[in-house]
Amino acid sequence: MDEEIGGAARQAQWKNYCKTLSLLAFQSFGVVYGDLSTSPLYVYRNSLSGRLNAYIDETTIFGLFSLIFWTFTLVPLLKYVTIVLSADDNGEGGPFALYSLLCRHAKFSLLPNQQAADEELSTYYQPGTDRTAVSSPLKRFLEKHRKLRTCLLLFVLFGACMVIGDGVLTPTISVLSAISGLQDPATSGLSNGWIVFIACVVLVGLFALQHRGTHRVAFMFAPIVVFWLLSIGIIGLYNIIRWNPRIFVALSPHYIVKFFKKTGRDGWISLGGVLLAVTGTEAMFADLGHFTAASIRLAFVGVIYPCLVLQYMGQAAFLSKNMPAVYNSFYLSIPSPLFWPVFVIATLAAVVGSQAIISATFSIVKQCLALGCFPRVKVVHTSRWIHGQIYIPEINWILMVLCLAVALGFRDITVIGNAYGLACITVMFVTTCLMSLVIIFVWQKNLLISLLFLVFFGAIEAAYLSAAVMKVPQGGWAPIALAFVFMSIMYVWHYGMRRKYMFDLQNKVSMKWILNLGPSLGIMRVPGIGLIYTELVTGVPAIFSHFVTNLPAFHQVLVFVCVKSVPVPYVPVDERYLIGRIGPREYRMYRCIVRYGYKDVQKDDENFENHLVRSIARFIQMEAEESASSGSYESSTEGRMAVVHTTDTTGTGLVVRDSTDDDAAAGTSLTRSSKSETLRSLQEIYELENAGSVNRRRRVRFQIDEEERIDPRVRDELSDLLEAKEAGVAYIIGHSYVKARKNSNFLKTFAINYAYSFLRKNCRGPSVTLHIPHISLIEVGMIYYV
Repeated sequence: MDEEIGGAARQAQWKNYCKTLSLLAFQSFGVVYGDLSTSPLYVYRNSLSGRLNAYIDETTIFGLFSLIFWTFTLVPLLKYVTIVLSADDNGEGGPFALYSLLCRHAKFSLLPNQQAADEELSTYYQPGTDRTAVSSPLKRFLEKHRKLRTCLLLFVLFGACMVIGDGVLTPTISVLSAISGLQDPATSGLSNGWIVFIACVVLVGLFALQHRGTHRVAFMFAPIVVFWLLSIGIIGLYNIIRWNPRIFVALSPHYIVKFFKKTGRDGWISLGGVLLAVTGTEAMFADLGHFTAASIRLAFVGVIYPCLVLQYMGQAAFLSKNMPAVYNSFYLSIPSPLFWPVFVIATLAAVVGSQAIISATFSIVKQCLALGCFPRVKVVHTSRWIHGQIYIPEINWILMVLCLAVALGFRDITVIGNAYGLACITVMFVTTCLMSLVIIFVWQKNLLISLLFLVFFGAIEAAYLSAAVMKVPQGGWAPIALAFVFMSIMYVWHYGMRRKYMFDLQNKVSMKWILNLGPSLGIMRVPGIGLIYTELVTGVPAIFSHFVTNLPAFHQVLVFVCVKSVPVPYVPVDERYLIGRIGPREYRMYRCIVRYGYKDVQKDDENFENHLVRSIARFIQMEAEESASSGSYESSTEGRMAVVHTTDTTGTGLVVRDSTDDDAAAGTSLTRSSKSETLRSLQEIYELENAGSVNRRRRVRFQIDEEERIDPRVRDELSDLLEAKEAGVAYIIGHSYVKARKNSNFLKTFAINYAYSFLRKNCRGPSVTLHIPHISLIEVGMIYYV
């Protein structure tokens, strides 16, 4: 009986798993495969352009198809589906996921404010990782040499810049190729100028809709991509049967040898067009976080692979009997009655494919931002249900301008294809190199296995890369130029931020100086909580002494807040806050470190103040419990940091209740205890102007739990904390001016005084990215000579 029940339960679980897997696989068509599925629009057109036109015959066409088939089999199917999809970082994929894995399993990270406590995060190490394994000589060598770690970061950033290049070129070539069907004289016969104009209108519409979070709408477009794939697969099969069934013999790699024997160097250069068949492959790995590896594999093997192989085979069969149709082989191979339906679906599929890479570009920029390698930009979370769906306004409009510039500047799908191919193959080559390191350091496999992976796939991609590089004068320079510009921005920003951090680190306020000031810090301690933002995870920043020496008063409770990124995709909410104490208890000074992963998005509707108060209260209780067990109530001047779990008020010694309307009317805001009529009137104006954001936040008031037995000293400290909270919270950040020292060389002076200064003036301010309310903001000016 029990066995029957167990068997029925397992069967039900299996059915649910299959149902979920099928649903995810179906949804992945609208997000992951839009770009890859539209490649047949332009692969043969690009491959057979230029000098290869002189060799067009059946042998050349068969050899070209054989190249496409084996490239499509070895790179997307063998490399990505079989191997790379297994190298996920807590379900996330992409070059940054691989780099994050490497930083956690070997000391490759260059982030300056990392702590040992970060390694205790539940998402830090993969399950089954042997943390006691002896380090290999290669690992010790790379960890020892900082320049090699810097080169690794630059290599990853170069790949990231090429992804941004993809974000410019993919929408342009996909939309332009789809619209180019209107050039056929048998339909409308529009001129190239009109084709470019219509494509630009579609591109403007595409980018104008980004703020609505259209990435989630791509889920609704999954049926369009599936219908598109089935249509082109059936059309390909029709062309095989009608035009040349002998095309099946071209599955033999023998035709690749014949192709190169006949075409020689010109055939080698044509590889730049062949690699367009696998553009969009990287999206399978990059968008892994929204699905599962199993669902992406199922979609590729079950639908993508057979449909695209049939389409490429069908186009080759058509071209072998209709060689003059090379200039627009896809649309000319479609039976006349089906032209307009296929044209409409192709245009929609191109838009969906473009949407996927645009969203991936937003994600890459967000990850660069988390590494401190990109100027501050506004990141908007566009989905309440799908984690990681973001929109970046500045990047969106820059991409749109660049897309229009490429479309209007080149006006030729072949030239844009040259640029597109170089960007895509570079990203794939970066992934191959990072993957070989993951095999050694994360999977802890033999060095020989890593070398086999690197040599086999690296050789294939190096061959395509060499062909793509040959086309640099014919448009291939575009992604290189884009990468150079974005790399320069990233490097200058990272260099400036790092020099500023080192200045803060070297000019920390000594604890001896603070202790000599006494509990009052030598000034008047006024009601309220002062949140001092700093990048330091230890010590007191120079901004504090600068503030104290220029103003005669400071808040009765001080919290030094550090918002930092850690090399994991997501930090669980209950592990996000690290709380500690600075100085003796009577100083009422604390430290709060807020940790985010490279995929986490800081939401502006979080009530940070209430969470902070609960966390500090919980820390005070935890510290008192430890002191009671050790028999001493004294604390160190720079106490240990503790991870505080505060989903509610349990263990804090506090009770919480919602503020009533009467409380609100009485001024239960950050100036509620102020006697200044001016401050109260300003607060009322602020709340009226920001009624939407204010109402979203839950108004709560904390009180000490009278029923709980609490040590009198702990009760006093909690009472001071709550009084300060009721008096109001002020956010204090540094308004820094970074200058190069007078003895600096020309390059450093230019980088700091001009390039970095320009970026700082034209990017978002720290108060915007940290979601600090302006009415509570205090900025302290400081000059940094670095």
